[in-house]
Amino acid sequence: MGWFWADSNVSIVNARGAPHQMPKDGDLTPPPGCPMHQSTPVVAKPPTPPAESACPYTPADLSKGSSSAPSKYSKYNPLNYMFSDLSQDRAENQTVSLPTEREPSTIPKGDGEGNWEYPSPQQMYNALLRKGYTDTDATAVESMVSVHNFLNEGAWAEIVEWERRFGRGLKRGWEMCKRGEENNMIDAARDQDAPQPKLIRFMGRPKEMTPKAAMIQVMGWIYPSAFGTEPPFDRHDWFVQREYNGQKKEVRYVIDYYSGDPEPTGEPVFYLDVRPAVTPTAAVERMMRWGGDVWYRASGAKLREKESN
Repeated sequence: MGWFWADSNVSIVNARGAPHQMPKDGDLTPPPGCPMHQSTPVVAKPPTPPAESACPYTPADLSKGSSSAPSKYSKYNPLNYMFSDLSQDRAENQTVSLPTEREPSTIPKGDGEGNWEYPSPQQMYNALLRKGYTDTDATAVESMVSVHNFLNEGAWAEIVEWERRFGRGLKRGWEMCKRGEENNMIDAARDQDAPQPKLIRFMGRPKEMTPKAAMIQVMGWIYPSAFGTEPPFDRHDWFVQREYNGQKKEVRYVIDYYSGDPEPTGEPVFYLDVRPAVTPTAAVERMMRWGGDVWYRASGAKLREKESN
């Protein structure tokens, strides 16, 4: 429920999934830029990624009291807390050329003006240098951007699926959820009336563990064989516009980013736990999605469907 498993064959794992294929690089590690912050990065330390369409990073002291002097964060775009003036120019002492093309995402902007765009490799590299990560390997930046874009598309695909179920109300959501996860995945491509959400803004919170992630860590300490896992290497909050019957509502989604053991062939594996932040309505949505799948399997509905066919 709400998990996106990322490997080199996204079309099998997620039929709605990202159009961005994972680079065929056995030594690939999550990029140091958002959304793949790592506590022990190989290429560079976690930077602030670039531009309006790059992944966000929330300054640690953003919520502290203000003074009469202009805040240094005033130069950030309020939609994603990113620099708005990152250059596409080649950096000083840059030894390799990096593409300057920015790949469009499949994620609609909340203002209705097209889709968000991802940073170009050159912008990503300039952002790393701007934050002081001068040891960044320029030859790895294109792979960083590919993984960055791939995971964002996977996260959005999960949000779209959640909105497909619950964007038209809880009653419609339960009618869909009680048929189980498998049937819903099959029905997704045929649901022509599904509401189309938009991404209003987003925020990176890599230093703030979600309650669910913290609970998993506690369970892993108590029952390591069943629940033991590394903590998430990043966390995002995405604010999504849900519109139905002319009514608009802002829904906050929480995304925990986990890295798993690599495939035997060397491909990296990532797990994204995507779900709406807990509110009274979202808590009902979570219970319906989990409980509906459990009911479908436990009640023998799947077996009865096979027998009727």
